Amino acid sequence: MESAMQIKTKCTREIDEEAEPVSPTGLYFNSKSMSVYILAILESAVPIDDVHAFPLLRDVFLQINPRFSSVMAYDSKGKRRWKKVEINLEDHVNIPTIPDSSPLKSNDTHFDEYLTKLSTEALPEDRPLWEIHIIKYSTSKAAGQLVFKLHHALGDGYSLMGALLSCLQRADDPSLPLTFPSTQSINRGKSLVDCLSRTLSVVYGATIDFGWSVLKSACISDDQTPVRSGNKDLAFHPVEISTVAFSMDQLKVIKTRLHVTVNAVITGIVSLGIRLYMQANGTEFGNSSSTALVLLNTRNTSGYMSIQEMLKADNKIWGNQFAFLHVPLPKLTANRALNPLDFVSEVQDQILRKKNSPAVYLTGLFLEIIRKCRGPEAAAEYIKGTCKRSTLGITSLIGPVEQMALAKHPVKGLYFMPIGVHKSLVVSVLSYMGTMRIGFGVEKGYIDAQKFVASIENGFQLIFKAATKNN
Repeated sequence: MESAMQIKTKCTREIDEEAEPVSPTGLYFNSKSMSVYILAILESAVPIDDVHAFPLLRDVFLQINPRFSSVMAYDSKGKRRWKKVEINLEDHVNIPTIPDSSPLKSNDTHFDEYLTKLSTEALPEDRPLWEIHIIKYSTSKAAGQLVFKLHHALGDGYSLMGALLSCLQRADDPSLPLTFPSTQSINRGKSLVDCLSRTLSVVYGATIDFGWSVLKSACISDDQTPVRSGNKDLAFHPVEISTVAFSMDQLKVIKTRLHVTVNAVITGIVSLGIRLYMQANGTEFGNSSSTALVLLNTRNTSGYMSIQEMLKADNKIWGNQFAFLHVPLPKLTANRALNPLDFVSEVQDQILRKKNSPAVYLTGLFLEIIRKCRGPEAAAEYIKGTCKRSTLGITSLIGPVEQMALAKHPVKGLYFMPIGVHKSLVVSVLSYMGTMRIGFGVEKGYIDAQKFVASIENGFQLIFKAATKNN
């Protein structure tokens, strides 16, 4: 058993100057200002047999990327690099237990509290920045659950999803590859006049967007509302995590009706649900100044690549490659209350305009200038301010169409949640097996998770009903 637990890798007193340097974003996410993690939860359709855990970690997971067997350390020039170390897998695997006689409802409560506890704890810096929690007891959602806790410095959601997929196979036929939903964007025809007009407006729009983004990050905060407490330090404040699932077929009905993207549909539903929750706590909050920080994958690729392709790519696909867009939440005016589809249409227009704006590039360039002139800690503080001054963060990933299996354990459900991001509300979106799973990480003790989820479901029903009216 000891040989299975103790994994020896290249380990020296001095850091090899050839070792991979920690990327700027990796430095930002593991700094004095920020320490950001990702929780990825796999729901198993059958009871979990942990006998496969250590061989799978040793033979598959650790082979995916050297970062999974490395720690951050300083070289002789004071530059942080990924240093290979010896790993004891027992340090990274946790198997919590509860009494076998516990009723299912109590198991749900225990699991929710366990996730909350994970949101308050930092990983030790003297060993690789990941751990796995094997939940062998059943809940109302699954026969067992695997919780991966990974530091964001290891990579962003795209990278870590790619790593996770390399450990999984199709449940129906492991010899076949997993497939993913189409990500084709909406393509509306443009006349020559429209193109010229758009070209002229791009420069003006980019200037406004970039200036507004800098002001929002540096000094202008959203209003305090029922979903934004304004607490100064929410880094490791307890987070309550809950989810809701919508049928992809129903979302596509709305998408087709409005000629928008699925992302716009989801963001519109979330925006309306948030406004409904706000208004239930005070009518004045329907018109509050509230902004969503939407994370955007900046890779020039239309789908997941294999781990080998990620690491070999000239532009280093692996890692953290994303930008953020400030998208104002539509206000709940009387007209929008009568026509909830306006929430989706307005969000679509905002995202398309900002996504195609040079302001995204300018914001990244501005952050790099801060890093070079004032150091990575100053850049990390700037990102922290960006997170603190907006109302919520939204991040999304695409999952497979077919059911996956991990060591012959069919995966019933899948979702993830960033933690440590200095927000009262974080929203994650992940498609899997014809279902869109939306996760909500809310500031425990400030946002009522049950009422909040009910408001999101209400927002969906209002939009879906409006989209199918007279059809």
